[in-house]
Amino acid sequence: LLEKMADVSLKEAALIVGVVAACYWNSLFCGFVFDDVSAILDNKDLHPSTPLKNLFQNDFWGTPMSEERSHKSYRPLTVLTFRLNYLFSELNAVSYHFLNLVFHVVVCIVFLKVCKLFLDNRSSVVASLLFAVHPIHTEAVTGVVGRAELLSSIFFLAAFLSYTKSKGPDNTIVWTPIAVTVFLVAVATLCKEQGITVVGICCVYEVFIAQGYTLPTLLDTAVQILRGKGSIPFSMLQTLLKLIVLMFSTLLLVVVRVQVIQSQLPVFTRFDNPAAVSPSPARQLTFNYLLPVNAWLLLNPSELCCDWTMGTIPLVESLLDVRNVATLTFFCFLGALIVFSLRHPGDSSKTVLMALCLIVLPFIPASNLFFPVGFVVAERVLYVPSMGFCILVAHGWKKLSNKSVLRKISWVCLAAVLFTHALKTLHRNWDWESEYTLFMSALKVNKNNAKLWNNVGHALENEKNFERALQFFIQATQVQPDDIGAHMNVGRTYKNLNKTKEAEESYMIAKSLMPQIIPGKKYAARVAPNHLNVYINLANLIRANESRLEEADQLYRQAISMRPDFKQAYISRGELLLKMNKPLKAKEAYLRALELDRTNADLWYNLAIVYIELKDPTEALKNFNRALELNPAHKLALFNSALLMQESGDARLRPEAKQRLLHYVKEEPQDANGYFNLGMLAMDDKKDMEAEAWMKKAIRLQPNFRSALFNLALLYSQTSKELMALPVLEDLLRYYPDHTKGLILKGDILMNQKKDIVGAKMCFEKILELDPKNVQGKHNLCVVYFEERDLIKAEKCLVETLALAPHEEYIQRHLNIVRSKIASLGAVEQSSLPSEGTVAAEEKKNSFQNLKEIKSEKKTTQSTVDNNKEHSKNKKLTEKNSVDKETPKKSTKEIKDIEKKRVAALKRLEEIERILNGE
Repeated sequence: LLEKMADVSLKEAALIVGVVAACYWNSLFCGFVFDDVSAILDNKDLHPSTPLKNLFQNDFWGTPMSEERSHKSYRPLTVLTFRLNYLFSELNAVSYHFLNLVFHVVVCIVFLKVCKLFLDNRSSVVASLLFAVHPIHTEAVTGVVGRAELLSSIFFLAAFLSYTKSKGPDNTIVWTPIAVTVFLVAVATLCKEQGITVVGICCVYEVFIAQGYTLPTLLDTAVQILRGKGSIPFSMLQTLLKLIVLMFSTLLLVVVRVQVIQSQLPVFTRFDNPAAVSPSPARQLTFNYLLPVNAWLLLNPSELCCDWTMGTIPLVESLLDVRNVATLTFFCFLGALIVFSLRHPGDSSKTVLMALCLIVLPFIPASNLFFPVGFVVAERVLYVPSMGFCILVAHGWKKLSNKSVLRKISWVCLAAVLFTHALKTLHRNWDWESEYTLFMSALKVNKNNAKLWNNVGHALENEKNFERALQFFIQATQVQPDDIGAHMNVGRTYKNLNKTKEAEESYMIAKSLMPQIIPGKKYAARVAPNHLNVYINLANLIRANESRLEEADQLYRQAISMRPDFKQAYISRGELLLKMNKPLKAKEAYLRALELDRTNADLWYNLAIVYIELKDPTEALKNFNRALELNPAHKLALFNSALLMQESGDARLRPEAKQRLLHYVKEEPQDANGYFNLGMLAMDDKKDMEAEAWMKKAIRLQPNFRSALFNLALLYSQTSKELMALPVLEDLLRYYPDHTKGLILKGDILMNQKKDIVGAKMCFEKILELDPKNVQGKHNLCVVYFEERDLIKAEKCLVETLALAPHEEYIQRHLNIVRSKIASLGAVEQSSLPSEGTVAAEEKKNSFQNLKEIKSEKKTTQSTVDNNKEHSKNKKLTEKNSVDKETPKKSTKEIKDIEKKRVAALKRLEEIERILNGE
């Protein structure tokens, strides 16, 4: 490439670099907006953990090419550059914008080299400067996804420059440049599909520029050959041979490209490109009218808009529509230029011809000529065609400036155009700072596009400004009443505002707008895949009502019947079936989803949760491990698999459980649950100081963490630090006054360590107020009575306690001890307590058992849909956009049966026995 730019002087290159930097410096302060969200933020192909081969199996947005919802835009080399950005700076937007700016500079310099083939040096610089500052390029340069245009353009121009070297002395063929051209065409096409159109430009260059033919010359030669009055000249045979090689290589690329998309065109809706589904003549008239619209954007880029879909440009439905005059004028002007360039020899006609080729041929893929596209107008697809436009302008300026009368005014006009364009570009960059600024700027240009109203709503929704977002979503439904996505957005926002009735009404409207099932016709081919999510959203809403679970299940099954490969429907249905206590059916749903996508870590995680419900921890752990193989940073899998290992009681699994919890707290440093469970592991391993540190960290993050507070107090009690436990228990009981085990432990410490009988008695009486049948509290109150020397009351109390727990041997033994005291001392003497036998060791397990708590808040199944917004994107108007993300709920059944009841044999029972035996 450097060799091709050998005759671009350092001064010219520096000028271009300076101008581009002056126009685009503020693009470095912009974030990821619009299509960037799907292509960058949500694209797993950027992550180092994703195999590189996935880049060549998935489309530009990370969706497998084999899936129906794929946009079929195959640009693996562009995605590779995004991946390199991610490798160095992850999701720091500055590096992505900076690389786009660098690529734009490279394109401008290579374009200058191309211009010098057809223009003089001064005019070439003018064309390159106009290209560098043209405001139409802000979408391609400032929008990160526009990198596809930038990269493709670099190799597009390099391929053309290489081909210009294929003509040797005496019109011989030099094959090396042709081979390089074919390679560069393939690379350009892997950056963006329009790269392949450079082959057409090379063909025109070969015939009309390199060989110098004109259209009359070719026609005369053809007539002579057909009449048998002459043969094909040798030079023409050589030209034909070169063209055949070029066309064959192009055909090969096309065949490979068709194989990549598996002979399937992407599915677009009438909202993306209304003219594509309109009847004749509206379809043809509108498509033809779009050509002068694009030309006007190049001529007058004063009103730019990031999204021209839906109702932006009303359909041209009649021949009497005044807009047809613009179409006719455009074709007349274009026809005159084509005739001039093909009929007349000379440098001027050659320059015009190559400019027209650069305008027309790269635009063909976006013109709806061969297949419908997913947009009406897209400013970034004008990036390469604008090169031809800039050459035409520079050529015209050269003609004017050569005339002495017009020389000064031509320079003034040129300076004015460059300055105003640069100013407009600089100002336009700020529109791309955020989604809100971008879509609000678009609404100033076009208020008839419901998608823009929707996207402003999404931007406000991201800021949790649901009331204002709702206004924009409602406006979208008024602008386009049949926009399914807009009604879904209204429903979701009502749900976020806790207005479930209104939300359900909006979802029902969206559902009623869905196309009806036609026997024998594929349903999914007639609807955007994300619109089927209306069934998911509605089901997710109504399943909050326990009486409507079956109705929700019916909606999931309806979505699956319409589209058997609807993965999200299986996932959501699996969650519902778990809620309905049907784990076997939930397992079937997740297994079906895994048939569709075995690389989805969330699915393996959800299946593990099902196995926990089925009380199969071994299989659950296997599925957790599979999820972590696919996504080592899967936070819920890390947490719950560690918990499962901890609960297994297998000491060999504890080191791995600890490593996973450490990984979890690294991913989620503000989640107290991670530190708490690390503390529980340390307690299991008898690492008291480590356990204390983890528990304290959990409490710092969450001062009212019930389980952490209790277990820290219990830890102090077990390690002879009872007095340190008291303030912790005070905190616990301030937050949770009815915490029975906390009251028991506090009462024990007060009576045993502080000798505060009154305080202990209040604790045990409080327990019995909360739960009159609490055996531990009742028994300990009996001990208090004994401590107060009230043997009669103690006896009565123990009799009542024994009635509550007749099989507890230690209560009977204690009752016998008290009765023997009464019998030996008589009714009067109760002051001296003679020694009795000791209580058997096994009794000590029962007094304060089950004190050690485990926080058994098992995190629930994870949905694979991360965002319920319908970002209206040119390419991927689908899965991100309409599935309501449910708030994670607690597991349908707490996992106390998984967790081993930990027995804390406190010293209190020894004191009880000492008291009861009169020691």
